[in-house]
Amino acid sequence: MPKMRTNSSAKKRFKKTATGKLKRQKAFRSHILTKKSRKRKRDLRHDTVLHPADEPRVKRLLCMA
Repeated sequence: MPKMRTNSSAKKRFKKTATGKLKRQKAFRSHILTKKSRKRKRDLRHDTVLHPADEPRVKRLLCMA
């Protein structure tokens, strides 16, 4: 049986925290920034934890499950 391959796009987008949760970056910060408020853009800078419902799918892509 061949080895499991980690999904290359997923490994660039997700990081594991010390407690085992998955961290991701927020969307909507790449372009069309003029109409977004300063506060909204500032809040989009920070990473957030992946929703628990999405964890099994992403863990499978990262060969963690």
